[in-house]
Amino acid sequence: QLQASGGGLVQAGGSLRLSCAAPLRTFSSYPLAWFRQAPGKEREFVAASSRMDGRAYYSEYVEGRFTISRDNAKKTLYLQLNSLKPEDTAIYYCARSRIQSPPPRREAIYYDLWGQGTLVTVSS
Repeated sequence: QLQASGGGLVQAGGSLRLSCAAPLRTFSSYPLAWFRQAPGKEREFVAASSRMDGRAYYSEYVEGRFTISRDNAKKTLYLQLNSLKPEDTAIYYCARSRIQSPPPRREAIYYDLWGQGTLVTVSS
């Protein structure tokens, strides 16, 4: 039910914009987030968007470089990735929280709907 896209190969310092189409009737009622998983590592929180005011929350590793946003009318979640580093290489997943109350959780266990992931590869 969530469809992530926009990944690709980019050089260090470059940018990408990820999209997550979520044609859910309840799209605007839940926090949404991006997670990523690098080879051999656990899935980690990247960013989240509150359901009501779209307030953004970021991992310390991406704050200042990535921007999460949501368009409730289009039922789409976005992640703008700037100043990419090789360590940003991972599969990026969008997810919907099963907890409506803010703030959005940073643990994957609190998310019940997941996209299939889109691969971001950053070359040095």
